[in-house]
Amino acid sequence: MALILDVRTPAEVAEGHLEGALFVDFLADDFRDKVVELDKSADYVVHCRSGNRSGQAVVIMAELGFTGELVNGGGLEDAAASTGLSIVQ
Repeated sequence: MALILDVRTPAEVAEGHLEGALFVDFLADDFRDKVVELDKSADYVVHCRSGNRSGQAVVIMAELGFTGELVNGGGLEDAAASTGLSIVQ
């Protein structure tokens, strides 16, 4: 199964997140530095609030040499529906 990468802000994550997700704030200055530390060969479902930031994150991850499947999971509810994972507080 793919890893879940949540690229929302800490405030957004605090409102609810997918169980077992990894968190890297796309809007943080060190986004590239943090995301490059992840397993580049793994498959990821990347999501944010609406799908915009996650789409940009997928492009950046590909540019950084990620070789696994990179899926834009859209918003939180979309990602929950497509992965079958629960939203937790």
